[in-house]
Amino acid sequence: MNHYIFTSLTRISDLADKAFEYKYLAKANWATGDYIVCEVTKSSRQLQAELANGRMMELLPGDRLVAALGVRHASLEATGSWHAVGREGKMHLLTGAGLAGKVTSRSTFIPELIRIDYVGHVMIDQQKCRMSDYAPKIKELDFNLPVILIVGTSMSAGKTMAAKVIIRQLKKMNLKVVGGKLTGGGRYRDILSMKDGGADAVFDFVDAGLPSSICSVEQYSEALGKLLSMLASVKADVAVIEIGASPLEPYNGDIAVKKIQDQVKCTVLCASDPYAVVGVMQSWRVQPSIISGPAVNTLGGIDLIKKLCDIEPLNLIERENLPRLRTILRESLQLD
Repeated sequence: MNHYIFTSLTRISDLADKAFEYKYLAKANWATGDYIVCEVTKSSRQLQAELANGRMMELLPGDRLVAALGVRHASLEATGSWHAVGREGKMHLLTGAGLAGKVTSRSTFIPELIRIDYVGHVMIDQQKCRMSDYAPKIKELDFNLPVILIVGTSMSAGKTMAAKVIIRQLKKMNLKVVGGKLTGGGRYRDILSMKDGGADAVFDFVDAGLPSSICSVEQYSEALGKLLSMLASVKADVAVIEIGASPLEPYNGDIAVKKIQDQVKCTVLCASDPYAVVGVMQSWRVQPSIISGPAVNTLGGIDLIKKLCDIEPLNLIERENLPRLRTILRESLQLD
């Protein structure tokens, strides 16, 4: 029996418990979200694979993984796509979650990504397995939960930490909270962090069958409908929703925000620096309730934000700011 490492993009499937075969397919038959078997050819001590349970594992040359074909367009780390893979089938793990494609650009500040070779597509009953095959057949529900929306000026702007802190405060108010990440690259740890914060349930686009939210508008819109129905099914008091990367990047964040905008009661903009705050506010035409993230780590950043825009800067990881955060949340949700 072959032994595989199942990356976290396989967490919605039963592949780890089911016998399957693999078959080499011509690239003309590839598509975003296809499950593939690949072999590690060059590993890295600095980069690890995220497993289906969320734990991290160091890879070794010769390890065989089950990953998924996809696209990444990270502004601070790397870009890549399965579309760029050549006839020889050489590619990379674009994320530790198992997003497979060939790197098209990489920041000099991060290590070389793990190299993998395409071995074949995962096959059951002579049909290739796709992430969308494992998305639940859920009844479409109206999404009418009040939303605390968390957006960022870029990746690594503090969105996931902000979500965790906000969820903790909402739970202290005895509210039932559902957490969701509507766009981005499919790292399980992001929504697990929401769960760690106390969310009663968490979902992301992987649950709806996408490896990342870079795909056609039609494909994303279908998945988004399923994802919002999953969130609605929890019957929570409030939803804490993260938009991965920034809404201006090609992750379909604009579509996600437009879909839920009538439910948004409070918007938290996590910023990498004060000038990025102005850039997102002007380009996206958003008026956040709170500015947080690395831009507010010092008085220098806070003072500059106050000078540039009339929005409250609030460092959410400073304990003394939590009472103010709770006040904003209560007012936004119109709680007594």
